[in-house]
Amino acid sequence: MSPRRAFAALALLLLFAPAHAADGWERFFEPSLGDLRAEAAEAKKDGGKGLVVMYHFEECPYCERMKREVLSRPEVQAHYRKAFRALAIDTRGSQEITGFSGKTLPENEFTRAAGVRATPTFQFYAPDGTLLYTQGGAIYDPAEFMLLGDYVASGAHRSAPFTAYKRNRQKQRGS
Repeated sequence: MSPRRAFAALALLLLFAPAHAADGWERFFEPSLGDLRAEAAEAKKDGGKGLVVMYHFEECPYCERMKREVLSRPEVQAHYRKAFRALAIDTRGSQEITGFSGKTLPENEFTRAAGVRATPTFQFYAPDGTLLYTQGGAIYDPAEFMLLGDYVASGAHRSAPFTAYKRNRQKQRGS
């Protein structure tokens, strides 16, 4: 390839890469009408373990980094789709969210009612609406984030903290 062609190819790549990266993380989440009961029923119908809800807001640097470095990755998206229907709730948003109790609140009020105090926070729910696990804070390693999904989907969250689960899985891989 001539230097001129290589430069043109690189320029095109750079031109389109930011747009692709910005859109990539959005594929992690399912489009939602804001009814968690309906979303959980869909997850169950599809053979999933339930919902994973990410609480975030637009200007959150930790959320942005996680979206860019983890949620945009196709392997993370595929891994989570095996067990969970993923939804996003904007902690400063006004879209109506209907919770498992049937009560409808704007996103910002729903966030407070869910006990979320920091972003990003991930909450995992069973199809019946039972809160299974809450992960407060970002996880920037895609493999660790996928392990978090396995931790909840396998039911290991009922008997061991995530740190112990990670340690055991690392030992198993090292053996």
